[in-house]
Amino acid sequence: MNWADFHFIRPYFLLALIPALALMFVSVKNTLAKGEWADVCDAALLPFILEDKQSSKSYWVVGALSMAVLLSIVALAGPTWERLETPAFRNDAALVIALDLSQTMNATDIKPSRLVRARYKIADILRQRKDGLTALVVYSADAFTVTPLTSDVATIENQLNALESSLMPRQGKDTQAALTLAVNLLQQAGQKQGNIFLITDGIKQPAKTLEKELGDYVVSILGVGTAAGGPVKQAGGGFLKDNQGNIIIAKLNAKELASLASRSGGHYGTMTADDSDIKAMLSSLERPVLDELANDNNGLIEQWNDRGVWLLLLVLPLAAFGFRKGLLIGLVFIIMPLAENSYAVEWDALWLNKNQQAKQLFEEKKFQQAAEKFTSPEWKAAAQYKAGEYQQAVEQLEGIETAESLYNKGNSLAKSGQLNEAKQAYEQSLKLNPDNEDALHNLKLIEEAQNKSQPKGDQGQDKQQEGEGNSKNAEQADQLSNTQPADNKDDSSNESKEAAQDQAAESSTSANQESSAENTEEESRPNDSKEVGEQQQAATAELSNEEQQAAEQWLKRIQDDPAALLKRKFKYQYGQRQLQR
Repeated sequence: MNWADFHFIRPYFLLALIPALALMFVSVKNTLAKGEWADVCDAALLPFILEDKQSSKSYWVVGALSMAVLLSIVALAGPTWERLETPAFRNDAALVIALDLSQTMNATDIKPSRLVRARYKIADILRQRKDGLTALVVYSADAFTVTPLTSDVATIENQLNALESSLMPRQGKDTQAALTLAVNLLQQAGQKQGNIFLITDGIKQPAKTLEKELGDYVVSILGVGTAAGGPVKQAGGGFLKDNQGNIIIAKLNAKELASLASRSGGHYGTMTADDSDIKAMLSSLERPVLDELANDNNGLIEQWNDRGVWLLLLVLPLAAFGFRKGLLIGLVFIIMPLAENSYAVEWDALWLNKNQQAKQLFEEKKFQQAAEKFTSPEWKAAAQYKAGEYQQAVEQLEGIETAESLYNKGNSLAKSGQLNEAKQAYEQSLKLNPDNEDALHNLKLIEEAQNKSQPKGDQGQDKQQEGEGNSKNAEQADQLSNTQPADNKDDSSNESKEAAQDQAAESSTSANQESSAENTEEESRPNDSKEVGEQQQAATAELSNEEQQAAEQWLKRIQDDPAALLKRKFKYQYGQRQLQR
C-alpha cells in the first residue's frame, strides 16, 4: 500500500460528517445528562425520577451506531490507494479475409491440400488477432459472404471446417468479385480504412485491373502452393484433367500476387510451416490512429480501485446493535408503497388517439369495445360486423357514397338477409367502379338466388345460415378491417362471394334444401378442422415430461450440417445475381 497515493474518489461525501457528528454530540450529551442526577439524588429515588434507567448497554448501542454511520460516510467517499491500468481505446481495425475456393486449391503439393492448410492459417489469424473486426469471404466464379464484419471470431471459426470447393455453385477464379465484395463490406461498416487478406494460389485478372477495385483499402496476400505445383484432387476420386485427358498441374502464380500486393501497399508472403507468415501479415495492418493513441500515456487511462466497499463489512456487525424486536417489521409497512390506481387508459390516451386505441382492441379481438371507440365509420362498421352486429354495420355505412363503402354495405345487407337492398348497393358500387369484379360476381349470385326463390326456401335458409355463420363472420370482417378496402381486393373477393352465396342459398327452393344442408356441412369443415388443430396443439402442449425428453433426444440426433446450409445459400444468391444481370 502506497500512502502517497491515498485519497478519496468522492471527497464531497465527507461533508456528511458534519451533521453526523453534531447528532452524535447531542445524543451523547443527553445520555450523560441523565447520569448527572446520581450526584444530587438518592439512588433509591432515581428510578422514579428518570424516564428510563440508564445502563452500560445504552452507551454501547449509541457508540456502535455512531461508528456505523461514520464508516458508512467514509465508504461513500471512496477511499483508494491502488491505481488500475485500463486501455484508453478499443481496436476497431477492420480485416476481411478472402479465401479462394476454386478447384486448384485442392492441389496436393502442400499436404494434405492447399485448402486445408489455408483453413488452418485462417484459424491461426483469428487466434492471434485478439481485437478488431473480422469478416470472411469465399469465392470462385463469384464471391459470397460467410460472415460479415464482427468482433466474435468464434463465429468464423465454427464455419471453417465446412468450407470446401464443392460449396461453390460454379467453378472459376474471379478475384475481382472477391475484392469488390470485401470493399463493400468495409464500406457498409463505415470503415474508411481497412485491410483485405487474400488467400489464394493465383489470379487471372491483371493486377492493374484489380487495383482499381480497392480504392484506399490495402490488400495483403498469402500465396498457397509451390512453384512446382501439384495435381488437383477431385472429391469423387482421381485428379482434375484437361480436355485432352492430361492431369492438370496447378502452380503458384507468385509474381502476379506480389504485384497486386505491392500496388495496394500491402504485404505478400508465401505460406510457411510455422506462423512467421501470419505474423508478417498481421504486422502489416494499418493502425495510424491506434498507434497515435498508444503513444499517449502508453494507451492507458488513470482509474482508481475503490476500496470503500470493504468498510461495509465492518458496518454490518455494528448495525446489528441497533436492532430492536419488531422494528424491521414496522419499517416494512412504512416503506411498502400503497397500491396505486391504474391509469392505463388515460396513459394510452396521451400517446394514441381513439382510432389507434380502437385498432389495438380490434387486433386483440375485442370487437365490441373497438366499435365503441372508433370514430371512423368504416372502421366502426368493420368492428360491428366482426362482432355480429350486421344491421349496425349497415347503419354506419349509410350516407357514404364511395364504391368500396357501397360494396361493403352490400355485403352487410346480404349477410342480414336483405337481398334487394344488397342488390341495389352492389349496383351503385358498380356505377362508381365498373371494374369491381367482386361486386359484379356477388350481384350475379343474388340475381340467381332471387330467380330460383320459392316460398319454402326459408326453411333451407335457416339451416344454411346456421352452418355458415362463423366462417362468413371472420372472412367478412377481414374485408372491412382495412381503412382502404380498395387495397384488399384479393382478400375481399372470397369474402364477398361467400356473403352473397349465403343469401343465395337462403332463397333456394325446397328441392335444394338437401343440397344446402350438404353445402352447410362442407363449409363448416374448415371450422371443424380448425378446432381439431387447436385440440392437437393443446395435446402437444400437455405432453408428459418423458415425451418431451424423448423428443429432445431425437432432435439432438439431428446432425448440424453447416456445409449444406452454406451451399444452398450460395446457390440461391448466385441464381438471384444471374437474374439481375
